[in-house]
Amino acid sequence: GYNGCLFAYGQTGSGKTFTMQGAGDQRGIIPTLCTELFNEIQESAEKKHITVVCSVLEIYNEKVKDLSVDSSDDLTIREDSSQGGRGIHVEGLTEVQVRSCEEVLDCIAKAQQRRAVGKTNMNEHSSRSHSVVTLRVGACDCDDVDAATLTVSKLHLIDLAGSERQKATGATGDRLKEGAQINLSLSALGNVINALTEKTSGGRGES
Repeated sequence: GYNGCLFAYGQTGSGKTFTMQGAGDQRGIIPTLCTELFNEIQESAEKKHITVVCSVLEIYNEKVKDLSVDSSDDLTIREDSSQGGRGIHVEGLTEVQVRSCEEVLDCIAKAQQRRAVGKTNMNEHSSRSHSVVTLRVGACDCDDVDAATLTVSKLHLIDLAGSERQKATGATGDRLKEGAQINLSLSALGNVINALTEKTSGGRGES
């Protein structure tokens, strides 16, 4: 029942996508994590029934798009706060059930082909969007026919677009507009993380 979120953050061309996905024989965070996850699932198979679904989206120019389909409208982020509700979720986002590390990586590889990329002076294949891979894990006891013991966890694995300076990237036109949106959203993310880690004015610990 625990949720987690991991960001790859840094300047454009610094290796965020490589860190998350790896290349060739060099495994990144996502394949390493998925291998461990499905090993744990296999070891727990006699006691727990565990399902995993995968979704991949991008945030491009402040629009949320589903990377699991060929074309996607701007999706809406909603909050379902009812008892047993979905919590914060993206309405209409495609979720694919996966049964192995290979299936997760195949799902991500197909999604990455639809991700917005562009060439700048600092990176020939610069990511122009933030990519969010979400693994939703549901677990309950094998003998629990009513799912009374069901717990659901979400793990968000985020490859952020790189921060950049116009002078260094030589960006013009659409690349320049994209860079401005990227920097704006990264600044907003920094403000959110700051607010979450600041001490409250009442001095009762962190908010």
